[in-house]
Amino acid sequence: MTAPTTYWLEHAWLGTHVEPGVTLAVAADGRITGLLTGADTPPPGAEVLRGLTVPGLANAHSHAFHRALRSTVQVGSGTFWTWRDFMYKVAQNLTPDSYHALARATYAEMALAGITHVGEFHYVHHAPGGTPYADPNAMGEALIAAADAAGIRITLLDTAYLAAGFGQAPNAHQARFSDGTADAWAERVSALKGGGHARVGAAIHSVRAVPADQLATVARWAEERQAPLHVHLSEQTAENDACRAAHDRTPTQLLADHGVLGPRTTGVHNTHLTDADIALLGSTTTGTCMCPTTERDLADGIGPATRLQRAGSPLSLGSDSHAVIDLLEEARAMELNERLRSRTRGHWTANALLTAATADGHASLGLHDAGRLEVGALADFTTIALDSVRTAGALPRLGAETAVFAATASDVRHTVVAGRHIVRDGAHTLVPDVPSALSESIAALRA
Repeated sequence: MTAPTTYWLEHAWLGTHVEPGVTLAVAADGRITGLLTGADTPPPGAEVLRGLTVPGLANAHSHAFHRALRSTVQVGSGTFWTWRDFMYKVAQNLTPDSYHALARATYAEMALAGITHVGEFHYVHHAPGGTPYADPNAMGEALIAAADAAGIRITLLDTAYLAAGFGQAPNAHQARFSDGTADAWAERVSALKGGGHARVGAAIHSVRAVPADQLATVARWAEERQAPLHVHLSEQTAENDACRAAHDRTPTQLLADHGVLGPRTTGVHNTHLTDADIALLGSTTTGTCMCPTTERDLADGIGPATRLQRAGSPLSLGSDSHAVIDLLEEARAMELNERLRSRTRGHWTANALLTAATADGHASLGLHDAGRLEVGALADFTTIALDSVRTAGALPRLGAETAVFAATASDVRHTVVAGRHIVRDGAHTLVPDVPSALSESIAALRA
């Protein structure tokens, strides 16, 4: 709980347009209780936020420990599969304490980038070799605690990861990811507690990592709790080929056959889809989380986001491997990737791209009362400078276009979560030195 606060927003994006001079009243429970437009000057005692204030950004797909890979995996060439080998080596060095330190620093970096809610796709569950910790959820609880320490919300998407591939047992690196069976996964994850800043959802790592006859167990667990369910889907053509060889159908069709698709489900990447796949995802209103900076970093390809959205699949955005942490860049990249592929401009408006980064991203993580500046919504918002070298000179009424097509995470001036200032004037209020926290936690994994 925080003290009731009044914020005066120099400019505010209200979902369809930018409004100058907006006053927000925030109650002690961290919700917006009043919104007044036409406030030319700040009322007495108000917190003044100069720039463009937008709802807090939702990072719908994160692997926090991948932050330790940045730059190191940029040396040389290779494929997704060679990148994965290096990722396994970092995963092997994680402990609950070292993961907490790295995730706290990574989530603090997210707060500095205007992110107020992260969807953590979590699969490093056990000790190396696969032996459970004394607390079987020690790693997941470390992530929940790290988000709290960094001042942001988390939906922990606890991930079933049971196989190395179709009909293959987990390899030595993957042993610590696996609970053995989906029933054992469900028993473990049922002991995780949410509340406050944290929610618990479910994930299927991929169709290659969960045997087909166990997919329904994970889907049923999520259905019983009305929890979000995410899945890596058709990220690689090799996965599609292997799935056809094993099951004579695409990964999307396999998920549909086992009851995985639906409005609480989000497919992550959805890159290499058939026309029938797109129709299935759209007709079931299964969401799509695009992660353009990772997809281009790994040379995965450009997903059919425009066709998916037209078919009925809501779009969200994630930073995935954290090649960069910048949701504005993810939004921009989704549009610019489509321009390169189609050689036409303007597939999404700036308003639509911001909606994917805010309201629809939160909804994909099971949070439907965030991502909007309106009475009753959670008081989670971020302010982007309109006077930096990247953003200066544009008309304030074009603030949405400025934010999406010119601004970067470096232009985030303030981040507020539940009415509490987490980032003030570009400085994190809970983690005093985020660069040092990142450097130290990453160095510890190399020791």
